[in-house]
Amino acid sequence: MGAQWKHSGRVSNAAKKGALIGKLIKEITVAAKVGGPSPDANARLRAGIEAARKASVPRDTIERALKKGAGLLDEQVNYELITYEGFAPHKVPLIIECLTENKNRTAADIRVLFRAAQLGSPGSVSWMFDRAGVVEATHAEKILDLESVAIEAGAQSVEALESVDVPPGQIGGRFICDTTDLDTVSKFLVQNGWSVTTSEMSYLPKNNVEVPEELKKEVTKFLDSVDDNDDVHRIYVAMK
Repeated sequence: MGAQWKHSGRVSNAAKKGALIGKLIKEITVAAKVGGPSPDANARLRAGIEAARKASVPRDTIERALKKGAGLLDEQVNYELITYEGFAPHKVPLIIECLTENKNRTAADIRVLFRAAQLGSPGSVSWMFDRAGVVEATHAEKILDLESVAIEAGAQSVEALESVDVPPGQIGGRFICDTTDLDTVSKFLVQNGWSVTTSEMSYLPKNNVEVPEELKKEVTKFLDSVDDNDDVHRIYVAMK
C-alpha cells in the first residue's frame, strides 16, 4: 500500500468532502504552529496548503487556518497527536495517528471502531514499520526521469504515483528519504518546479500482509470507517 491509507471512496459526497476539508485545515493549523507560518521555510505547511488547494479549499479558509496555527488569532490551538496500533480484520497491521483536542473522546471512539478488529498496545505493531520521510509531488514535464530526480534531491528511492493522484499530462513521484532529509528533499523539488502535496514523517511497512481479494472488502470497510472519524489524521497499513 501507499504511505498512508486513502479513502477508497475519495470525495464521493458532500459529507466526505467536508470531512476531508476538516482534516486538511487541521493539518495546516498544526503545521503552522509547529514549524512557523512561512510556507517557504516550512515544508509541511507548504505541502498542506498545496493539498488544500488541490481539494478546492477556499483561500480564506486556508489563510484563517494558517493564522490560527501561528497564533495570530484569538483562538487557541490545543491539538494533541495520539498514536494507536493494532490489527484490522484478517490480521492486517496498522498504525493510526489522531489529532485531537479531547483525547478521552478520541480514545473512546477508537475503542468502539476496533470492536471489528484488534486494538494493540504501544509497540505491538510499530516494529513492523520503518520510520521515513515521504514526499509526494507532481511536475508538468512528463518526460522527467524519476530516478534521476530522486538522486539529485537526496531521496533514497522513488516510485510513480497512481494516475488518479496526478493531473493529466503530468508526472508524479513518491520520494522516500531519511527523516532528517525530509525538508531538504521537499525544498529541492519545489525549487525545481515540482508541486509538493505531501511532506511528512511516515510509517512504511517492512512487509505487507497478503489478503485474498474476497476478504479485502471487509478490511477496506473497516479502514473507511476509521478514516471517517474526524480525529483520525493518518492511517498506515501493511497490506498488499
